[in-house]
Amino acid sequence: MRELANYSTSKKGKLDLVKSEYGIERIASQEIRQKILSISYVERKKLGFSKGILHNMKQNAKSDKPFSLNAHVLEKVNKLEALVSGRK
Repeated sequence: MRELANYSTSKKGKLDLVKSEYGIERIASQEIRQKILSISYVERKKLGFSKGILHNMKQNAKSDKPFSLNAHVLEKVNKLEALVSGRK
């Protein structure tokens, strides 16, 4: 967005769109919602989430609206299965 704004306000003469390092993916599947809701506040530390981030993710997962997660956050959520297997 910054590149487009700079180009449209003539701050830059060339439009150079680059792909973001962190992709954002719309999440609406029940499976992902359930994974997020099942993360305990102890497990969140192992996954590398702050309390606030986990709280926001849980609020989004509880709602009926689609939400997005950065690719690296989604990867961490998917690692939850390994943590769950390890504690059994």
